[in-house]
Amino acid sequence: MEDTLQININKTQHPRVQNLDYHDIQFAREYSDHMLMADFKNGAWQDPHIEPYGNLSLSPANPAIHYGQSIFEGLKAYKHEDGRVSVFRPKANYSRMNVSAKRMVMPHIPEEIFMDGLIELLKLDYKWVPDVEGTSLYIRPFLFATDEFIGVRPSQNYKFMIITTPVGAYYSKPVRVKVETHYTRAVKGGTGYAKTAGNYAASLYPAKLAQDAGYDQLIWTDGQNHTLIEESGTMNIMFILNDALVTAPTGDTILDGITRDSVLTLAKDWGMKVEERPLSVTEMVEGLQSGALKEAFGVGTAATIAPIEIIANDGIDYKLDESGREFSQKMLKTLTDIRLGRAEDKFGWNYFI
Repeated sequence: MEDTLQININKTQHPRVQNLDYHDIQFAREYSDHMLMADFKNGAWQDPHIEPYGNLSLSPANPAIHYGQSIFEGLKAYKHEDGRVSVFRPKANYSRMNVSAKRMVMPHIPEEIFMDGLIELLKLDYKWVPDVEGTSLYIRPFLFATDEFIGVRPSQNYKFMIITTPVGAYYSKPVRVKVETHYTRAVKGGTGYAKTAGNYAASLYPAKLAQDAGYDQLIWTDGQNHTLIEESGTMNIMFILNDALVTAPTGDTILDGITRDSVLTLAKDWGMKVEERPLSVTEMVEGLQSGALKEAFGVGTAATIAPIEIIANDGIDYKLDESGREFSQKMLKTLTDIRLGRAEDKFGWNYFI
């Protein structure tokens, strides 16, 4: 790549943003006018460009389809009251995407393609960033194999893209979750810490079974013994237990969430006792029964903070008291205020476009 990244821009002749109803935004149902693309060919990145959002043409022998060599990220942009647009911690997503790329034997994405491409894309589509309370612009960078070859080996060619979509709340109400003790999301030595497509594909069937039983999501347990709490579907999961914030430590099987890190950072800054440690299903249930476990909530880019109202285990539904969501509600308000410029951004998380 040259020192100054040249991004060719082909603007749409038929912008659709004027048709967007900012007061009726569903999650990821409409996509912004443009998309960023760059190709990795012959051992080098080339041709970063922006073009109108549209369908792709792929070979039927594409290995991303056959063997799942595909990774992605998720982050959000926000409209501030003064009209400025910021992205929340994009460089953290950039770093994590390259962790995933390494695990999936994919090329390192240069920072200038990720960051400069993102900036130019959002400058072009800034009107797609909604300014209604509870909304944002979801940003989806992804990288996938593009060889025309059916064979189990890493691809030699790849395509990097960024698309964006205005979104509202991922969960419109507190969630009901069920402890999963049969199916496995991830195991040590696997790809659980990478944001790769196959992880999510494998979770769909057990999640459907839980939804059929009246639950919104699963609480995944460790793949070896199913005794330790790991994640909750699309989110990391946290608990207020004995007045401490408790969450599983990251590792081979748990995604190193950006929102997770933000919550832990703020909690420590507030003087909260924070414990990143294994939490057993048994300890969780005992806490639910005794009242020592006061709050449970999911944290993630899509959900931000998702309070949990029901935790089901071994056929029993344990209901968490709605009046006990003091910490998660304070955390949600604080994160929202930082992202919208209504509170001090002391950690420098907002990246302005």
